[in-house]
Formats: sequence, structure tokens, C-alpha cells
Amino acid sequence: MVLSEILKLAFDAFSASKLRSALTALGMVIGSASVILVVTIGLTGKQFILSEIQKFGTNMIEVEYSGGGTPGAEHTVNSDPMTRDDEKAVLAELPGVMYSSPVAEMHDRISVGGGVTKETLVLGVSPQYQQIHNLLVPIGRFFDDSDETEHLKVAIVTEPFAKEMYGSPDSALGRTFQITGIPFTIVGIFRESVDDFGQSEIADQTILIPYTVARYFTGTNEVKQIYFSMASMDQVPEATQEVVRIISARHRPNSVYKAQNLRELLDSAATIANILTIVLLLVASVTLAVGGVGIMNIMLANVRARIREIGIRKALGATAREIRLQFLAEAVIISLSGGLVGTLIGLALPFSVRLFTPYILPVDWRSAVVALATAILVGVVFGTVPATRAAQLDPVESLKYE
Repeated sequence: MVLSEILKLAFDAFSASKLRSALTALGMVIGSASVILVVTIGLTGKQFILSEIQKFGTNMIEVEYSGGGTPGAEHTVNSDPMTRDDEKAVLAELPGVMYSSPVAEMHDRISVGGGVTKETLVLGVSPQYQQIHNLLVPIGRFFDDSDETEHLKVAIVTEPFAKEMYGSPDSALGRTFQITGIPFTIVGIFRESVDDFGQSEIADQTILIPYTVARYFTGTNEVKQIYFSMASMDQVPEATQEVVRIISARHRPNSVYKAQNLRELLDSAATIANILTIVLLLVASVTLAVGGVGIMNIMLANVRARIREIGIRKALGATAREIRLQFLAEAVIISLSGGLVGTLIGLALPFSVRLFTPYILPVDWRSAVVALATAILVGVVFGTVPATRAAQLDPVESLKYE
């Protein structure tokens, strides 16, 4: 018999008992839909996690002095910290830098009223610090280049600081407070666009002032850190090494400068999301296995119910191979039909969300291919035992079967 005749017989057997075949294929419908939906959920979660991480600066490079220098008297080492000249050197030699900012750090105890003072972190930064850290300023404004050039005593404070000092962020705008006895005017209240998981130096009680003003307090040109933001995330790994090279070349040979970025965190988050998706796919595969067991059971029942038919076909010259292929084809048709319906359902749900809501769920077309291929594989694997049993029946005994 040619393959077309075998497939025709298989389709005829499938059509003869539509309800039973449909119920048998139901497990494959659920399993195939689960595979696609699990991949969609995994991609959605991965997309959300990566977008949240990107909000606090995956294009950012942070450089700081880690120690070393020249030996001094009595086993001391003369430090060799960075200055703003290092920032200017990097900007001159490294293309692709969009924003940069030095960070001068100091601490001060600031009165919050009622005779209570709190330890507060004061950071001297440039106006571009806002773009580097994606800071939001819902009230007021961030200080600009003219504020820095004119050395104006302006400050940007966090929302928790404004609430504690003045009762609400709105009340804090335009108010004056003192840092080491010098009055500063609050021109804006800021917050981070997303939780940075402790990756930045910003705390709840943080005040930002122009770097040129912070130099008066520190009394030195030294900076604790320098931030650079690249135009593209793809430039970050190479730029990180180049920043260290440029800065190191400007200092003593033994001085150590370390640069870090969030690319590793981004890669780790993507890896974790992929692993979770794989785990969920393994869980979904259990549904496919259960569907496969259902197909095997119904095919074994079919073999038992059609023993005389098998005996007649063998008596008319059908070979064991042809009998095996016929029942295997029936199993694959049941499994594949369930896989097709499940795939359509699995694709329809995320597309319905796209159509009726503002959310765009990612759909990987490869998951549909995997679902259909798995459906065929399940039909072959779980249809082999019934097909083999049918092929091994003795034609004489089959004709006698009542």
C-alpha cells in the first residue's frame, strides 16, 4: 500500500469516531496551548525585568579609585584619587559618551526640627547626573549648567527628606536650609525612576548640590566617582575597559582604578528568566505526556475493537509494516489535530490581549513550531506500542476473534 492509502484509512478511522478522537486529543490541546502560553509568560517576565533594570542605567559606567599610589614615609602610601580632569580626558578621547558627571561626597548632620538632627548624604554632581541615573523631578526642577557655572547654592532633595523636613514635597519647594552653616534653596524634589536594588549611592536622606559648590566644602579637586553614560548599551563593555585605560594613563603606575557597569546584572537577569521559562516548559511537558498516555490508551482500545478488521486486512495481503503505519498514522493524526487547535488557542490569547488592551505581550513563533513538533513526537512515541501490537496479531486468530 502506498502512503496516501494508509493516511486515507487513518483519516477515515479518525472521522468515524469524531467525539472519541476529539476527547482523546483534548490533552494535546491543553498541552500545546500551555507550551505557547508558558513561553509567552516567560518572555513577558523577561521583558519586564530587563526594562526595569534598564531604567536605572544599563548604559552607565561607574569609575572609582581603589587604592595604590606611591610609597610614603613609615610604610604609608600617597593616594592618587581621580579629579575632574580625568572626566575631561575621557570625554576628549572616548567617542560615544552621552553624559558624564563627577561625584563629590560629604556627610552633614542637618536639623529636621524639634532639636533633632539627622546624618545626611550630600553629593556634589553635575546637571547630567539626572540623565545618567534617570532621576525624576516631579516637583520643581533639576539644577542646570548656569547654576553650576555661577556656583549658586541650590539643592535637590529626595521625597522622604522633603516630607520629614517640611511635611510634604510641595511645601519643601523654595524653602531654605543649611549645610554646614551655609543656606541652600530647594529648587526641586527628585526620586529614582525605579528601585535600583542598592546599585547607586542615592539613599532616602540624600541631597544633590552642584559639583562646583561641593568643592568649597571638600576643599579639594578630588572626586569619589565619575559616571559616564554611553549612547548604546552595546558600547558599554569595550568603553568600560577604555575608560580605565585612559584614567590609569594619567596617574601613577601603581594606582588602581576600577570601572563597573550593569551589563553583568542585565545578563544575569536574562539568564535567570530563561531558566525559569525552561522550568515552566518542563512543567507544561507533563500535560503533553498525560495527553500522550490518553492517546496510547485509546489506540490500544482501538486495536482490541478492530482485531477482526486487522485479520481481514492481513488475509487480503496487508503486511505487518502497513498495519503498523496505519495505526501509527491514526495516533499522529489525533495528536497533531490536538496540537493544531492548542497552538491556535495559545497564539490567540496573547494576540487578544494586544487587541483589547494597551499591553503588548511578546509572542515567539518558534514556540508554535515546538508545540507542533512535540505533538507529532508524542503521537509517534505513544502510538508505537498500539501500532506494534496491531502489527503482531496473528491473522488466523484475528479472524476467529468474536
